Amino acid sequence: MTQSHDGPSGSKSGTRKGDARRVDRLGAALRENLKRRKSQARERSRTEPASHDSAGILTDNGSNSSQG
Repeated sequence: MTQSHDGPSGSKSGTRKGDARRVDRLGAALRENLKRRKSQARERSRTEPASHDSAGILTDNGSNSSQG
């Protein structure tokens, strides 16, 4: 059964006055967050080597780095 009025869980057709501003504000915050995260990722990829061997197990050619 469908109700004709929008309750607390109603559809988007019954938007309140502040909802459009909230959507705009949240959208802008989301875009800024994405820009910041992309910038951080670019910076990390620039400063960190492409591959690292923190455990000292293998080198790029597949040999054990602790054995000569």
